[in-house]
Amino acid sequence: MRKISLFIAMSLDGYIAHTNDDLSFLKLVEKEGEDYGYGEFTSKIDTIIIGRRTYDYVLKEIGPSHYDNGQRDVYVITRTPKPQQGRTIFYNGNLGELIQRLKSEEGKDIYCDGGAEVINELLKNKLIDELIISIIPTLLGDGTRLFKNARPEQTLEYVKTKTFDTGLVQLHYCTKT
Repeated sequence: MRKISLFIAMSLDGYIAHTNDDLSFLKLVEKEGEDYGYGEFTSKIDTIIIGRRTYDYVLKEIGPSHYDNGQRDVYVITRTPKPQQGRTIFYNGNLGELIQRLKSEEGKDIYCDGGAEVINELLKNKLIDELIISIIPTLLGDGTRLFKNARPEQTLEYVKTKTFDTGLVQLHYCTKT
């Protein structure tokens, strides 16, 4: 069965974005030739789950090929129906049902890239199998929190920690079965 992995960065105080969905704090750790394992991670996936606001931000800042590179399916979780564009599917159905269907299909693993509403819905339903969280050495003080309240307690199994000379610390956990 395919697994769903969260690969995301957050500030030390737990925010994945400033107010107004601003992700500019991620630039604090940009370094020529360093991708923090992202390339290796994405080589093992063929499906991406992403919230519409995160998708829109990345589309504006980087462009559509960041997600839809012709090699994978991209599910943008949205409340507003929209026609499919290439391999990008705008999905407004039941998220749990989508994940269960995708996990049961043949293929590589599934990558959840945010946003917070999608992540917390998946956590609430215990659908995330692996969490890779990069801690950016900054305190934002406000914005969009990675973890929201009102989800069940979950015990995680430690896999590894990586540190980088930029100050980024990457935590890797799996959910216990």
